[in-house]
Amino acid sequence: MLGYYFTLARRSLLRTPITTALMVLAIGLGIGASMTMLTVLHVMSRDPLPQRSGVLFYPHLDPLPKDYPIGEWGNPSDNFTWPDAMALLHAKRGTHQAAMAGGNASLWPPQNNALPVVMSGHYATSDFFALFGVPLQRGHGWSEADDEAHARVIVISDELAKKLFGSADPLGQTLRIGEKQIGFRVIGVSGDWNPQPLFYADAGKKGGFGDQDAFFLPLSTSIELDMGSDGNMANWAPVAGDNKSSGQGNAATGYTDPSTSWLQFWVQLDTPQQVADYRRFLYDYAAQQHANGRFQRGAETAKLYPLMDWLQYLKMVPDDVRLQTLLAIGFLVVCLVNIIALLLAKFLRRSGEVGVRRALGAQRWHIFLQFGTEAVLIGALGSMLGIAIAEFGLWSVRQRPDDYAKVAQMDLPMLLATVALAILAALCAGLLPAWRASRISPALQVKAL
Repeated sequence: MLGYYFTLARRSLLRTPITTALMVLAIGLGIGASMTMLTVLHVMSRDPLPQRSGVLFYPHLDPLPKDYPIGEWGNPSDNFTWPDAMALLHAKRGTHQAAMAGGNASLWPPQNNALPVVMSGHYATSDFFALFGVPLQRGHGWSEADDEAHARVIVISDELAKKLFGSADPLGQTLRIGEKQIGFRVIGVSGDWNPQPLFYADAGKKGGFGDQDAFFLPLSTSIELDMGSDGNMANWAPVAGDNKSSGQGNAATGYTDPSTSWLQFWVQLDTPQQVADYRRFLYDYAAQQHANGRFQRGAETAKLYPLMDWLQYLKMVPDDVRLQTLLAIGFLVVCLVNIIALLLAKFLRRSGEVGVRRALGAQRWHIFLQFGTEAVLIGALGSMLGIAIAEFGLWSVRQRPDDYAKVAQMDLPMLLATVALAILAALCAGLLPAWRASRISPALQVKAL
């Protein structure tokens, strides 16, 4: 029977090509616009590490003075100072914990006449790879002893390894970094690991979106060599002994000062008891610092955020994206209202056909099913157009300078959701016209014939 109704629907749509084209165009535009923004919202709010996010936590301490103004550049307390990060790191209250910071570096290819490439990566403590489950295709990461010794070792991505060393084995090779071309020994090659958003990046940059880190090297080494950071380095007090501007100071002074925040810190807690114990540990640590006069805002400011709660705290999804999504959904509703009007006019013009079918014994639900099938067919056609429009919309988003634009790609779940939404929208739009057509009195229509 459904095959018969499909045949009737196809013939009906072909009889009125202009009306059919208008309905398919309306639903295609509505679906395309809404799915473009829903896809952007989806990629910006998704879980970056679904297998590990439930055990990853971001501690939050507030060493700022009471009168420190929080401006448009964000809250400096969202990042860590060196003393606080090292205190939490050496306490070892979690299964794994690591301090880290993002940075850029000039990497020199092995060929002496080759120009350097500037890549972004991370400086981190040794537990970074175990904490986040970073896959290592070859080699290994560095040890805690390497952190203490400021070892000049590096882990590079597989993509960078191929770019610099070609088919040669990079393990054990020396990679020169920076203007002074300081040598680092390659001890590992990381596999495909590019969580989006980059939740572990600088809090002032709201995590961000972007390419996979090209390299990882010890945090202590980066400080010793004054390799800098690509994040926000906020300072709220004079840095003791910092005479870098005159060339006479210690380069590490600014990084390790207790009134300079620039680091990120993550911890793995596997059980609810570990989470409760760590919250108590954070509170006690903040209370101790408050008693010593360093923390002015009290111990109650110490918090522990699960990964997804941390992304919500950072407001990873900008307000303008949410607004554009609501506007796109509103546009879809307007399109559906127009489709309802077109279907209602189309179905009511076929009152004579409905009357004859009813007089020959068709039930009301038969009529409802017939016109519902026609609405579903319109939805299927509209979904194909909507997918094309959504892909074009996502392409236009990727041309924008925003960092999230690069990841605006429609995955399989969103593709299926586009088809399902288009059919559901057309079906919902066709309910009232189909129901109204099924209520037509056969006696009056047959008499009119």
